[in-house]
Amino acid sequence: MPLKLDLKTFELGKLNPGLNREQLIALAAAAVILLFCVTAVTLSLQVRSEAYAELSEKQDALALLESRVGGGAKARGPVRNPAAPAAAFLTTTTQGLAGAELQAYLAQLAAAQNSEVVSSGVQPTGRDDPPETIRLQATLTATIGSLQTLLYQLETGTPYVFVDSVAVQLPNAGMAGTRQDPVLRVTLVIRALWRKGTV
Repeated sequence: MPLKLDLKTFELGKLNPGLNREQLIALAAAAVILLFCVTAVTLSLQVRSEAYAELSEKQDALALLESRVGGGAKARGPVRNPAAPAAAFLTTTTQGLAGAELQAYLAQLAAAQNSEVVSSGVQPTGRDDPPETIRLQATLTATIGSLQTLLYQLETGTPYVFVDSVAVQLPNAGMAGTRQDPVLRVTLVIRALWRKGTV
């Protein structure tokens, strides 16, 4: 049986207020979801567009730098290590003097950190060491903070010094009532590179 609807039944005053409210809530929810989806897609496309633009700018800058250097990495061939500065080496006339210079350098850095070098001595180079290597073993006393600073200065300063090993011992480890920042006994094995210089 066909349903006949009179236009008068759709007048706002004659509609069921409960049904009208449900329809409005559903319509509003659908509109909010649609708005959320459109906003998310728009933001996603905008972020993607900005990322592509930034990538394009960086690629252009890289191409410009490569062209200034000489045609890019393929044209240059393998990258070579730059030469170390002269200050990176112990520059003395003999290896013995280089060992003494390394000992003095370590003592100077330790004194600046309120540490004390108890003993130090030059060690013979190992079988795998290049002939310009100077090895030094030193025992010193230092707190944790001063040891950290000393190691940092050794490995980042000039001449280039490489810390091969660190052995830390806590004196009086068995005694109660240890200090907050105890004095440690540290044994270092370090090496540096020597370059023969003129008198």
